[in-house]
Amino acid sequence: MAKIDVIMPQMGESIAEGTIVKWLKSPGDSVKRDEPLFEISTDKVDAEIPSPADGVLVAISVPEGETVEINTVVAVIGDSMDATSTNGDTAPEAAEPVSAPAATASPAAPTPTPTPTPTPTPTPTPTVAPPDPASAPPINPAHATAPAVAVAASATVAAVAAAVGGTPTKEDLLRTRSTPVVRKIAAEQGIDLAHVTGTGISGRVTKNDLLAYIEAGGPAVAPTVAAIPAAPVTPAAPTAVAAAPPTPAGPVFQPGDNVVVEPMSLMRKKIAQHMVMSKATSAHVYTLYEIDCSNIMNTRKAVQEDYVRQHGQKLTITPFVIKAIVEGLRQVPILNASVDGDNIVYKKDINIGVAVALDWGLIVPVIKNADELSLVGINKRLSDLAGRARSKQLKPDEVSGGTFTLTNPGVFGSVVGFPVISQPQVGILGLGGIEKRVKVTDDDAIVIKPMMFTCLSYDHRIVDGAVADQFLTIVKKTLETADFKSLL
Repeated sequence: MAKIDVIMPQMGESIAEGTIVKWLKSPGDSVKRDEPLFEISTDKVDAEIPSPADGVLVAISVPEGETVEINTVVAVIGDSMDATSTNGDTAPEAAEPVSAPAATASPAAPTPTPTPTPTPTPTPTPTVAPPDPASAPPINPAHATAPAVAVAASATVAAVAAAVGGTPTKEDLLRTRSTPVVRKIAAEQGIDLAHVTGTGISGRVTKNDLLAYIEAGGPAVAPTVAAIPAAPVTPAAPTAVAAAPPTPAGPVFQPGDNVVVEPMSLMRKKIAQHMVMSKATSAHVYTLYEIDCSNIMNTRKAVQEDYVRQHGQKLTITPFVIKAIVEGLRQVPILNASVDGDNIVYKKDINIGVAVALDWGLIVPVIKNADELSLVGINKRLSDLAGRARSKQLKPDEVSGGTFTLTNPGVFGSVVGFPVISQPQVGILGLGGIEKRVKVTDDDAIVIKPMMFTCLSYDHRIVDGAVADQFLTIVKKTLETADFKSLL
């Protein structure tokens, strides 16, 4: 049979690269068409990628842990004869596409030295300044004192010059050195990518590079330096950060100490980066409400037996809360919006993300158009998404497009939590556990009620406290008084 290339798939419109997390087959193993071949992780989702054909896995060209662009050949499928010959001759060649760019970067470095004209990136000479008049002049001297950064920049300019057939413009350089996702985040944060050092192939600026730059205070570098031009000591620290983002501070330990050190998983790294970016982006404020769950608990108990018989699954509390959230978003649409620079973008669709805890991390599948679904529809959709999240079968569009998020740490026993907003949303509702507590009624009677604390985290840039309370009041009233039986 003819050899078939296995490529890194594009798992979503805005995704430009993916990371091989795990190979499920080894060279020489037989594979069937649509049988899971390897696991990947992208900015949107983790997924198992099936084999494109029957045959034998001849060679693997991208090892586990490597990040490559979409449409990169990551493996080859052939027949058993191909596998035999590959073991003796072609295995080194199979790995060459991954290592070749890194190998050619070093000899390319001296090429642009006699040409001082490339404008997007500083050369090794300290006196050459980049073209950006707003931020480059103050920080260029510090960049010039880092030879390693200058050599890498020269290599990148040479590569781009060869690609465009002449001296590259700033736009040519940045487009080659970054992905669409990176450029979008940089535009939203007002960051000049020329100041971010890339660690990807051929010096590409990856999403991780940009988030590390933001975490280190990168966006504030240019204004700080411009505001105090007479104090050269002040910009030294920020520019050093831009050249080489530091490792986050952690406990110091010595060899022989009674500790276990494990690297973060790819998913954990992405969660950490997204959480730090969110806290740096939104002005987080929190409001707490206590809700009487008697209505939803009684409704659920009354219909549960018939519901299981008709639909083959249990009715959980979450669909009731989602229905209440939908009602709140309808009446208070600012909680269903996003910030775009100096603009507020109101979303017409109501897409509720629901956090799902996994053994290896956290993922947030999205119930699209939740306002158009009944309680039964929401419950079925939620069960399907959660089940496929745990088996790594979600598609990219099923974890994107959310306009508001619900998280329920209460199932693990917490009384209340203060969740971090999922960007670019402006609100997330956290649920505490439902517990029986003593309450005093309006007529001063002492009763025992199933009570639940809820916490709304909201972005104070566009959501005021009074508006946040208005939203939670609607959620509370809906859960305590709505006729949910009519919504089944």
